[in-house]
Amino acid sequence: MRLFDFLVKGGSMMVPIVGLSVLTLACALERGVFWFRLLRRNNRTARTILEAARYDLNDASAIAEKSSDLAISRFLSAPLRLSNPTPDTFHLALQSAADREFAPMRKGDRWFESIIGLAPLLGVLGTVANLMMIFTSVQPISEQTIDIAKATNRVSDALIPIAAGLVVAILAFIAYRILISLQARQMDHFSKIGSELELIYRQVWYEPSLRLGARLPEDIPTASVDS
Repeated sequence: MRLFDFLVKGGSMMVPIVGLSVLTLACALERGVFWFRLLRRNNRTARTILEAARYDLNDASAIAEKSSDLAISRFLSAPLRLSNPTPDTFHLALQSAADREFAPMRKGDRWFESIIGLAPLLGVLGTVANLMMIFTSVQPISEQTIDIAKATNRVSDALIPIAAGLVVAILAFIAYRILISLQARQMDHFSKIGSELELIYRQVWYEPSLRLGARLPEDIPTASVDS
């Protein structure tokens, strides 16, 4: 009941501010579930795929496909599905897969940015509107005095929208900064794991195959001149 009275005292601008607060909580909850699913088993699965890639690329690809519900697995499986790619093609496949996986990570950013900017403005607008109504409706008790206590209470109620708008903006800002931090850490993790996979592919598979291919013509027996 007190919350309802609080909202009523804040005026009509409290309705959109409350709506923004609900939107902030909904976005934060959705992003929390998304990141929980994204981060679980990520590092362990990536290490398993990298270890398998040292011995058999097909086994590594199969492991990645089995755990395709994880972003890191989809990221690593993109180049592993290719047939004898060059290092440049391998790198391009990793980069394209990273772009696809990073897009969902940034999904809630624009919502939080809008709430951070809009909530305080709505609060200021609500406070200004309430103050204008107070000043135009104050009636003097006599020609020299007005009811100071009543006016003071009404002014304090008029400040409710700006306080509520700032609270919503602060909560949205905290959630936004947490998301940005998670995104940066995940991008660094993807970059590190992708570089390790590229290095394994170059050193274990691509460069040895080039050296083997360069020696093949020398190993092919040729017809003897004496014969």
